[in-house]
Amino acid sequence: MTIISTHNTIQPLHTGKPAWSNSEKFFFRIAFLFFILLIVPLEKEWYARLFSDFSFYKLLSALAGARPGLIDIHTESGKWGLASYTTWGAFLAVSIIGAIIWTFAAQKKGRKEYNVLYYWLRVFVRYRVAIGSIAFGFIKFFPMQMPFPSISNLHTNFGDYAPFKLYWQSVGLSLWYEIFLGTLEILIGVLLFFRSTTAIGAILTAGIFYNIAHANLGYDGGVHVYSSFFVIQALFLLVQYIPDIWKLFIKRQTVVPNHYYPEYTSRSKRFSYILTKSVFIILFLVFTGYNRYDLHYNQGRLKEPIVPGLKGFEGHYLVKTFLKNGSPLSYSPLDSVRWHDAVFERYSTFSYKVYKPFQISIGNGVPDGSDIFKEYEFTGRAGGRVYLYYEIDSLYNDLYLVDKGQNFSTRIKKKLANKDFLNLKQLYTTPLKDTLGILQWHYVKINENAIELSGLDQHQDPINVVLERIPEVYTTGKSWYSENKKFTY
Repeated sequence: MTIISTHNTIQPLHTGKPAWSNSEKFFFRIAFLFFILLIVPLEKEWYARLFSDFSFYKLLSALAGARPGLIDIHTESGKWGLASYTTWGAFLAVSIIGAIIWTFAAQKKGRKEYNVLYYWLRVFVRYRVAIGSIAFGFIKFFPMQMPFPSISNLHTNFGDYAPFKLYWQSVGLSLWYEIFLGTLEILIGVLLFFRSTTAIGAILTAGIFYNIAHANLGYDGGVHVYSSFFVIQALFLLVQYIPDIWKLFIKRQTVVPNHYYPEYTSRSKRFSYILTKSVFIILFLVFTGYNRYDLHYNQGRLKEPIVPGLKGFEGHYLVKTFLKNGSPLSYSPLDSVRWHDAVFERYSTFSYKVYKPFQISIGNGVPDGSDIFKEYEFTGRAGGRVYLYYEIDSLYNDLYLVDKGQNFSTRIKKKLANKDFLNLKQLYTTPLKDTLGILQWHYVKINENAIELSGLDQHQDPINVVLERIPEVYTTGKSWYSENKKFTY
């Protein structure tokens, strides 16, 4: 808070209130216990994940991304899923009980205030919000969180999307809007690193993350609890400034802030303070930012696949002919066997549509290392589309494919984790052929806009399909992609 003064030499105090009322002390005790419980990870799974594949960057990411989830209640809808805040309710109940016990224990000591403890609790809270907001911002600044809709998604009926997928794809349509959102989140994180800019940083945090929480509640996005986590902490940080803001802007009175903060009088203490803060900021802003860039562009850790697909054949295809067991099948919009259309993405995904129900994945996708496990393409959508990961044997014109929609076991995920190429051709001769359901299709390039596929389908029936590319220009404009330096397309 800035003091408006022209000639008077009023010096702001920094000792805090000399005495607190009993109610102030009681509510502080509740807040202290509540935010400690809310911020410090209590789930043993969090520590197990952290040390299962430990690295310094992973430690920083885990600290920045930790979220309260001691009581995990899965609800069908984010909009009506108030049960997803059960952990908060439990923490609040424990904090109230703890505050009552604390109050009785502190009666004999006759403590008048908690200025020092309040200051360090605020430091703890604002640094937690800062590192979390910066981490949130980097996955938008280096646009990974909400990719541009794939060709398969552009050819999915509007009514086949879950609300959250519509929202995520509408954001993903604009590269610069997503980067702008990421920049704002990084900015407010930087503001919260400094005491003098905490108020404006907290105001921006409350506004921006409330909007995220509200959107996720409205669109059933599932991130409402985590974004609310930042809102409630930002509001806590603003509590200290509300009386002064009211006096200055509403009552138009002179304000002399009297907030406690430690004064480092000696040179060594001042140096230690500056060094500690600088190291913290460098680690969570510069070091984390560089590693996020490296993961995105150099390592290709994206939500969408990165292995290049069949070169020159990206696009949406008409199924011109479809033979199963040697017999032609004519098109029907209600056919559950004959493909309605097909898509070759620019990366290692081939998809086709049939009239058949599939289990809908409600996750928002994670940037797994292997393309076969990346599911963002088909999360939050229906429409009967089968997604296949494939690898190319260009010497023999063969494709080796695996259905991405199956439930892969933990053992398989560990065995094939973080591999760019799985070498499906070699795995085709091992027991993993049946475990993964690996298919082998031969392809013939008829011309630059047509291709013939032949082989056995998932039911081991021979099929022969001729696909003809449909020339299309999308009204979404020129699409942008999360490019990486690992592969070119």
